[in-house]
Amino acid sequence: MNTDKDQEFFIAEHTKKIAPVPVTASPVSSVRSAEHAADRAFHLCLSVFICGFTPAFAVSAQAQPYPNKPIRMIVVSAPAGSTDLLARSVGRALTESMGQTIVLDNKPGGGGIIASETLAKAPPDGYTILMTNTSHSVLPSLHAKLPYDPIKDFAPVSLVALTHSLLLVNPSVPVKSVKELIELAKAQPGKLNYASGTTGASAHFGAELLKLMAGVNIVQVPYKGTAAQLTALLSGEVQMSFVTMPSALPHVSAGRLRVLAIGSPKRSPALPDVPTIAESGLPGFDIGAWNGILAPARTPQPLIMRLNAEIVKMTKNPEYKDHASSQGAELIGDTPQEFAAYIKTQIARFAKVVKATGMRPD
Repeated sequence: MNTDKDQEFFIAEHTKKIAPVPVTASPVSSVRSAEHAADRAFHLCLSVFICGFTPAFAVSAQAQPYPNKPIRMIVVSAPAGSTDLLARSVGRALTESMGQTIVLDNKPGGGGIIASETLAKAPPDGYTILMTNTSHSVLPSLHAKLPYDPIKDFAPVSLVALTHSLLLVNPSVPVKSVKELIELAKAQPGKLNYASGTTGASAHFGAELLKLMAGVNIVQVPYKGTAAQLTALLSGEVQMSFVTMPSALPHVSAGRLRVLAIGSPKRSPALPDVPTIAESGLPGFDIGAWNGILAPARTPQPLIMRLNAEIVKMTKNPEYKDHASSQGAELIGDTPQEFAAYIKTQIARFAKVVKATGMRPD
C-alpha cells in the first residue's frame, strides 16, 4: 500500500466481502457487527502490509556488513612495550583493510589477568578482541585460580608474531658476556638485581630460567610494564633485564644499554653478531615470546575467519614483515585451529618452566 487512497480502496474491497447484517438484527447488534467487520478488514490489511515488508527488514538486518563500527582491541600490556608496538601495527593494518577504526585499549595489571578477564566477559560480537602475549601461557601455572578459563573462554584468531628478547645490562656493570655475568653473580650472591615487567612475560621467566640454569642468586624487582622496566635499567636502579628487541634496540644502538646475548634458540638477522644464551654456556635456554589475537568464546565463526584473513594478509605484507624483522620480530599468521593448538602447547611448556624455577606472582 503506497498511498492513503490505495489503503482505503483495499479496505473497502475486502469490507464488501464481509457477509451483510441480517435485516432482522437489532440496531445494537447491527452496529456491533459493522464494527467487527471493520476490525476484520483493518487487521487483514495490516497483516498483508506486515507480511509484505517484514522479510525485507529481516534481510536488511542480516546483510549488515562486518565491521560496521569501530573495533576495540584490548592490549595486555602498558604503552611503549613490544606488545603495544605490535598492537599498533596490527591496528593500523586492520583499520586500512577493514574500513573501520581499531581503537586500542591498554589494560596492564595482574600480569595480563585484567585484560584477559575483560575480553572473556565482552560480548562475542566481533567488536572486542585482545592482543595477548606469552603471559597467557604462563598465568595458569602461576595462579591456582583465574577469573577465566585460558582455553574455554577464548576464541583464538591468529598467532601474530614471535619476538626475540635480549639480555641487557647497564653499561656500568663490568661484564661483556653471559659467562662474565654468571661469574659476577656467583661472586656477589644476592647483590645483583633484575627488572621484570608483566608477570610471566619474558623479562620475568627469562631471568628466573637463567638463575636456575646458571645456579646464581639475582634478585627480582618488578615494574609495571616495559617502559618502567627500561627506565630502571637505564638509570642503574637495576643491573640487568631481559627486554624484547623492538623496545630494546633504540637504546642498544645509542649505546645506553649493553646487550650480552639473545634469549631465542637462534640468532636474529637484526643482530647477527649477538650470540644466543644457549651458545654462551647454557644449552637449551629458550625464552622466545609470542603475540596473538583472541576473541571472546562463542564469537561467530564467520567473524573469526574475517579477522583471521585480515591479520594473515597483514603478516604477509612485505612492508610489515620487513619492519618487524628489523625490530627483531617474526610475523607469523596462522589458522585459528593452529593457534589454539599452539596455546595449549605453550601452556604445557611453561608449566614445566614455572615448576622448575619456582616462579611466583609478583
